[in-house]
Formats: sequence, C-alpha cells, structure tokens
Amino acid sequence: MGFYAPAQIVRDAREHGVEVRHPDVNASDWDATLEPRPRRRRRALRLGMRSIDGFKKVWAEAIMEARAGGPFADLDDLRRRAALTPPALDRLAEADAYGSLDLTRRQGVWAAKGSAPASSAPLFEAMGLNEADGRPPTALPLLAPSEEVVGDYQTIRLSLKGHPVSFLRDRLTDVGALTAKAYPGLANGRRVMVGGVVLVRQRPGTAKGVCFMTIEDETGVANLVIWPDVFETFRPVAMGARMVLARGKVQTAEGVTHLVVDHLEDWTPMLGHLTPDAAPGSGHAPARGRHPRDVQVLPGSRDFH
Repeated sequence: MGFYAPAQIVRDAREHGVEVRHPDVNASDWDATLEPRPRRRRRALRLGMRSIDGFKKVWAEAIMEARAGGPFADLDDLRRRAALTPPALDRLAEADAYGSLDLTRRQGVWAAKGSAPASSAPLFEAMGLNEADGRPPTALPLLAPSEEVVGDYQTIRLSLKGHPVSFLRDRLTDVGALTAKAYPGLANGRRVMVGGVVLVRQRPGTAKGVCFMTIEDETGVANLVIWPDVFETFRPVAMGARMVLARGKVQTAEGVTHLVVDHLEDWTPMLGHLTPDAAPGSGHAPARGRHPRDVQVLPGSRDFH
C-alpha cells in the first residue's frame, strides 16, 4: 500500500461511505474483494486474508478452493476440507476470522487449539472417533472491547470495532490534549497538544533532517513536523514510541494543517492499560510482575528513512 498504512486507507474509505468488512473464512479471498449489499448500489469491501499478519497465500488458496464446494459449516469442516495446519487455524482464530462459523475470537482460539489434525490418526479412524475436542464452552470469559480492538491491531493492523486511543481519551483530555479532528480548525500559531498511535515516520534525505510523523486517534490523523533540533532532543521517542503526546504550534498552508512539534512525550506505556491485565470489563485476572512498558500491544509503525 506504499506510504500509507492500511488503517489510513480503510479509515478514508469508511469516511467516504464505503462499508468495510472483517476478514472471514467463508467470504474472504486472498486479496480484498467487493461484495453486494441488499438493496444498495454501492458494494461493500471485504478485507482479504492477506491482511492477516503471518497468514500464507497457500493457506488462503486452499480455503478458496475448498469453499468452491460450499461454505464451511464449522471449524472441523474447514480443517478437514482445506487440510489446514494448526498454525493456519491459529492465525485465523487470532484474527477473529471465524465469525461466519459462529465463533468469537476467544472461542475460535480455543477451538483451533483443540482441533484435530487434518489427517486423523489411524487408531481414531479405526475406532470411529473424532479426534477434535469439540466446540469451546460458552462460558469462556468475554474479551473487553479494548481487548478486541487491540487483537485486531495485532493481527490485521487496524480495527473496524473501534480505536485504541478512544479507550485512553479521558487520560488525554485530563492533560489538555485535543483530538486530531479538532486542532486543524484553530488559528495559525495556536499552541496545542495532540496524542495518538504512530502510523508512519519518514525522514527523507531531501528534507535536511526534518522528520514527518503521522499519528492517529479515534477521530482522524494528525501530521507532525519535527525539526532537526527537536528530533535530536527527543530522538528515542521520535524513533521508537508506539504512542506519543505531541505539543506544538498549529500551521496551516494551502488547506493542509500540520503540528510543528516542540515537545514529544512517550505514551507507549499507556497502551498497557488496554491489555488483559488492566482493560475495563475484561474477564482476565490481573497478571503480576509485568509493567505496562513491557507489554507490546500494537505493531510498529511504517518507517521510511
């Protein structure tokens, strides 16, 4: 997708009225496809299996070939007809791609771990037994909304269910940060703070040391300009943070608004509040001995230097 992160492209499509649908074993091809919508002229965009991190094209092709004979009825049917390996089943479950099989992400992970191999052991076949453990129990703890969103970002690098920063909005508001949607309407030279996850960093050789950073929150993207002296002052944050709080001056020219940064703060540890250890409504018990800074919640940005 070139310079733009998948999350940016999908956000722009949705803002222009395009319905975007999550990857699913009974609907997705390898590439993204268009799907009809009842009584609607404009089609929906179905994300392809290539959007799932670590998923191999050969696995997708096996699913597509098997699916030509009809939709999969359940996970065991998928495993058997597509001859998928345990790693393939795990990737699909982690990406929440079993929705059409009536499995949530957690149920899918459970079922994939208990799924029998594609070829049953001769002893099981001779006895007429099913080697799979069956459907997962319905009483599995529910994932909190923030956990679902983080799970999407970890597997397909975006989420159609929400945005990680939305769960941290109260914390950002408490320190005076504006949303990415709000600050461009302010006057030139106005000092503001904006926080978001880092999507893209670029420091082209032709820019004489200037770093351009794109961050995103639940309302949109903010374009940051970091001059060389500020970059050197905050180099570790500018180069490595997954979430930043940026302070600077609004600069609008020819209809494009940037934030010229004079201070950067690493907010990556705040993402630890979205994990099972701390997410509100999570069915997990808090884990001990792990600091939020040590939790890798979101994938890294797309960096061009």
